[in-house]
Amino acid sequence: MDTLDAIFTRRSVRSFEDRAVSDEALEIILRAAQAGPSCANTRDWQFLVVRDREILSRMADANGRPAQVLKQAPLAILILGDLDRAFPRAREYWVVDGAIAGQNMVLAAKALSIGSVWLGTWPQMERVEAQQALLGLPENLVPHSILAFGYPAEEPQMKTVFEPEKVHYEKW
Repeated sequence: MDTLDAIFTRRSVRSFEDRAVSDEALEIILRAAQAGPSCANTRDWQFLVVRDREILSRMADANGRPAQVLKQAPLAILILGDLDRAFPRAREYWVVDGAIAGQNMVLAAKALSIGSVWLGTWPQMERVEAQQALLGLPENLVPHSILAFGYPAEEPQMKTVFEPEKVHYEKW
């Protein structure tokens, strides 16, 4: 799939077929995550892959109503910020680095005909702390977001909207 096609046709998928994502596809998705840039090349991310139905269900409950899709997704990846690797002069860039990794993953998944949905965790600290406790994460790893993956049960129909009035040139 062409890169621009992936960008313009990717949609959040919240209904998945009961079909596993292969190890080969998972590796491509994870490679895409780590191919993205990070502040000063700190690579301040970690990824926790979850396929276990019980853990996915508990992650869904820990992340609230929008995350209930995890209960039927065949695969999720929790993006984690690794504060031990964060850029010392601007530690908060771990958030941007995690977002870039996540965007690369959903685009790679789209190119593989795998659907995905982004489920926010950080900065909602009750979600962050619930995921940390559930998954036994060390203190230096901060849950950023959860991406659910699977083969779409149906293709979402939402369209991409370009709003030229939100684009400004040279000065406000």
